Amino acid sequence: MTEDELSSLRKLADSGNTDATDELIQLAGEMGDVDELRRLSDGGNRTATDELVQLAGELGDLNELRRLAANGSSDAADVLQELTDE
Repeated sequence: MTEDELSSLRKLADSGNTDATDELIQLAGEMGDVDELRRLSDGGNRTATDELVQLAGELGDLNELRRLAANGSSDAADVLQELTDE
């Protein structure tokens, strides 16, 4: 996907297009784009939060998991607990 296509997808997602949002989340997850997932998650998208928790867990990003847990994600708290117990 080109940068122009990605930019267009972001604009559609930001305007409330759920299909574009879902596609953007999927692409960000596949590309390991923590920043994009964080942006969408911080905007209140639960699916993006779930994807970000999964990616942060895979990357062992304890800081991101702590941030998400502090913002109320019980899934992030669970993954953080699992990783710190190991």
